[in-house]
Amino acid sequence: MKNVSFAVGSAYTALLAFVIVCIDQLIKGCMPVGSEKGFTYIAFVAWAVYFFTGTAKDGIRAAIGYVIGIAFSIGIVKLAGLFSCTPWFCVPIAVFIIVFFVLYLDKVPWMNYIPSMFVASGCFFGIINYVPGAGDNLCSAVTVELIYGFLGLLFGWITVTGKVLLAKLFDK
Repeated sequence: MKNVSFAVGSAYTALLAFVIVCIDQLIKGCMPVGSEKGFTYIAFVAWAVYFFTGTAKDGIRAAIGYVIGIAFSIGIVKLAGLFSCTPWFCVPIAVFIIVFFVLYLDKVPWMNYIPSMFVASGCFFGIINYVPGAGDNLCSAVTVELIYGFLGLLFGWITVTGKVLLAKLFDK
């Protein structure tokens, strides 16, 4: 990538980051939890997940993995409740059991983008543990994460697609 093309691509990416922050400021008040802070970080993390994939097909796999990661996170929460008689071990046991089965999805086409599952799970637990009220209503946490996660994945696709087009224009 030539210097001019690199500068244009950098400005384009910076503009997209600006847009994500503006979108967050517009929609955060409509979120069922955490409306006072916003969730730009989830969009940025998902954006990075798309960069790891690099292609539209793998971006779709990442989106599927995001949904699976959230679903398995809910499974961890519910399963941990079954082991509440061992307070210190209830979550570790649930994580062990769920992750064991999650890793088998590596053998299932279109459901085998394991990194996005772990990223989605980490963001989900971040929401339910650190956003007041989110742990009491898991559907609210799911809603927020899906909106911001898919926003980030979409912006990943927009970034990669746009930079390819810009490179073609400016690298002539």
